[in-house]
Amino acid sequence: MKIGILSFAHMHAYSYAGALTRLPGVEFAGLADDDASRGRATAAQFGTRYFPTIDALLETDIDGVIICSANAEHAPMALAAASHGKHILCEKPIATTIEDAARMIAACQENNVQLGVAFPCRFHPAARRLRQEIQAGKLGRVIAIRATNHGSLPPGWFLDREKAGGGAVMDHTVHVVDLLRWFLGQEVIRVYAEAGTLLYDINVEDCGLLSMELSGGVFVTLDTSWSRPPGFPTWGDVTMEIIGTAGTAYLDLFAQNLAVYGPGELTTRYENWGSDADYIMVREFVSCIAGNRRFPVSGHDGLKALEVALAAYRAAETNAPVAVGN
Repeated sequence: MKIGILSFAHMHAYSYAGALTRLPGVEFAGLADDDASRGRATAAQFGTRYFPTIDALLETDIDGVIICSANAEHAPMALAAASHGKHILCEKPIATTIEDAARMIAACQENNVQLGVAFPCRFHPAARRLRQEIQAGKLGRVIAIRATNHGSLPPGWFLDREKAGGGAVMDHTVHVVDLLRWFLGQEVIRVYAEAGTLLYDINVEDCGLLSMELSGGVFVTLDTSWSRPPGFPTWGDVTMEIIGTAGTAYLDLFAQNLAVYGPGELTTRYENWGSDADYIMVREFVSCIAGNRRFPVSGHDGLKALEVALAAYRAAETNAPVAVGN
C-alpha cells in the first residue's frame, strides 16, 4: 500500500507521516509541497521522495493521499486526487465553503474513490467507550452537553481568513460537532454564537462561545478558543461533560500524558503514554482502502460539521440564533 501526503502546511501532517512510517505493509511513497525548502527537508526527515507539484505525485502509482494544505486548498487538491483515482483522507475542516465540500463529495463519488475527513477524536478509545455507554443507555436520556476545545495561537495561514475560512471557531468547532453527531445520532439544528478577537492583534476571531440545539432536543455549549499560552503542550484540550437522566460522564481526550517540566519559563511538555488517535485513524484509512471498506468518517460528515461552523459565524454576525443548513 502506497500513500502520499499533499502539503505539509498543516502541522498534523507530521503526525500522519509518522504513522505512515510505522504501519506495516505501508510505504510513505512521497510528498508534494509548494514550499520547496519545507518539502525537501520533510522528505529527508521521513526518508521519502519530494515532488514539487501535486500532479507529479498523483501521476505515480500511489493508492491514496492525505491532504494537509491550508483549508481553502483542500477542494482543488481533492478534485485533482479524485481525477487521478486516488483515495483521500482530508484534514478538517473538509473545506471553507459548502459549495467546495459538495464538489469534493461529488468528484469522489464520480471517480469511485473514498473521501474521508480527519477527525481523529472519533478514533480515541475513550471516545469510543463513551459512545458505547451512551448508546447502551447507561446515562439515560442525554439532555445537555458542556464541551471545550482550546488551543494556543496557531501560526501562518491559520490567521488568514481567505486561506483558513475563519479563526478559532472554524478551527475547533468541527471536532466537537463531529463527536456530537457520532455519539448521539442527532444533527445540530440551531446555533447561537459569540465570537471575537480578544487576545491577539489578528484579523480573525481568537475566541468563540456556541450554544447549540440538537434534533433530539439536547442542548450543547462549546467554548472554542485559541486562549492557551504559546507553551501549551497540545493542539487542543477537547473535553465533554455529558449530562443524562441516569448519570453524567466526563471525557478528556488529552488526559493520557505525563507532564514534563523543563528548565526556564513555560517549558512544560506532554509525553504521551496512551493511545495515538492519529495513528489509529491513519491505520483505519489504509485498512479501508485495502479491504474495500468505507472509511467511517465520510465527506458527508465533514460537510455537516462545516455547516455548523458557518452557521455559528452567521449567528455571531447577526446576534441571533441561526438554523443550520439554511
